[in-house]
Amino acid sequence: MTSLFDLPFEEPEPEETGGLKPSGYQAPGTDEPDTGSRRPSDLREPRRVLSVSELTGDIRALLEERFVDIWVEGELSNCRVWNTGHLYFTLKDETAQIKGVMFRSALRYLRFKPQDGLRVVARGRVSVYDPKGEYQIVCEHLEPEGLGALQLAFDQLKQRLAAEGLFDPRRKRPLPALPRKIGIVTSLDGAAVRDIIQVLRRRYPNAHLVIRPTRVQGEGSALDIARALRAIGKVPGVDVVIVGRGGGSMEDLWAFNEEVVARAIAGCPVPTISAVGHETDVTIADFVADLRAPTPSAAAEMVVSRKDDFCAHIDRLANGVTSAMKSRVHRLESRLRALDARPGRALLSQLAARGRLYQSMRRKLDTFDIRVRLGGVRSRLVAAEGRLGGALTRKHHAADARLRSTAARLEALSPLAVLGRGYAVCWNADHTAIIRDASKVAIGERVHVKVEQGELDCNVTGSRPGGSERTRPTGE
Repeated sequence: MTSLFDLPFEEPEPEETGGLKPSGYQAPGTDEPDTGSRRPSDLREPRRVLSVSELTGDIRALLEERFVDIWVEGELSNCRVWNTGHLYFTLKDETAQIKGVMFRSALRYLRFKPQDGLRVVARGRVSVYDPKGEYQIVCEHLEPEGLGALQLAFDQLKQRLAAEGLFDPRRKRPLPALPRKIGIVTSLDGAAVRDIIQVLRRRYPNAHLVIRPTRVQGEGSALDIARALRAIGKVPGVDVVIVGRGGGSMEDLWAFNEEVVARAIAGCPVPTISAVGHETDVTIADFVADLRAPTPSAAAEMVVSRKDDFCAHIDRLANGVTSAMKSRVHRLESRLRALDARPGRALLSQLAARGRLYQSMRRKLDTFDIRVRLGGVRSRLVAAEGRLGGALTRKHHAADARLRSTAARLEALSPLAVLGRGYAVCWNADHTAIIRDASKVAIGERVHVKVEQGELDCNVTGSRPGGSERTRPTGE
């Protein structure tokens, strides 16, 4: 653009034109003459051409700057979790819809499972998905409309596990009558473990307690509880397991509503008692466990109640036997006194017979005493053990004697024993046959002679077959 100082001083603009240059006037430094007027199109700014990516980026910037943190209410549809772990969905109402995405970093914190038809409130920001040119809401948080997320997650998991049969009463196992080793899965910092130990020590002091500490609240506590259940189930001799904690809010007890804990309880190899919170608190663990206790202290009482029932049954049986024996004795004593009151020698004889019958029946009744029976069994066991020991000793001595006799006979028949008495064994030259006949050996033939200590290599210089004598040839 030409500045004012480019114009020559001797050529000012004509005044009569009112400041307009005459037609055909050409300003210095320009190639085109000035027409003296400007069309409206000549006053516009230069045209700027945008690419699709640039336009989309500008739109995304405007949306993300305007809609940074918003809450949107609607109904979920087309919910899908891809193999990347991200959740894609559509949020809609009666007249409009918007696509949405929830990345797995935020999805893992949801307590419930998003599903089609569920009305929710979503919090997030609006952005643009460049490859498709679609705007969407990037969701950071979801919560059910009118129903807490924890309660919805509880109902969803309860319905799913019930459909799998984990709540079926037929799979519930009874508690052992006399548990000798009791497993406890809880926190060492809470009052629950102290309450359980106090009850068990008071009512069942000879029980063996195995405590597996675990976190029962907070992030990751559900995995800790599941690991603790699997670990205590592998301890040899554990008969029953108590898992639980003290009371608290629904958030505090939520670890016992996790699926991993429910499946760990269902997979425990021994009967399990769930003792979570107070009597009004209900968790998924209560439905899966073999028995639910309203409190940890009540769980300990349930474990020893079977022992109390067993002991009470034994006491009732013992009292019944004692009562029957006393009643029988009283009846016999009454009859004896009645007979004793009758006059006459026949009565005395009958009384003596009755007395003998009484003593016989008394001895029979005494045989039903468990202490007498145990003493008799113990005596028979001792006698049998003595007889068995004596029989084993006699068998050992007899076998040892036979072994010694057989060894002596074998020693007497051994060729080495014969050689020890001064005899020798004569072999042929190639050591393949024993020479028993002197007539079968030629003079000059080589033989081997075995004595007790070593062998001799000999040349035959003479022989005496059949007891006859033969002198050596001359010159040998």
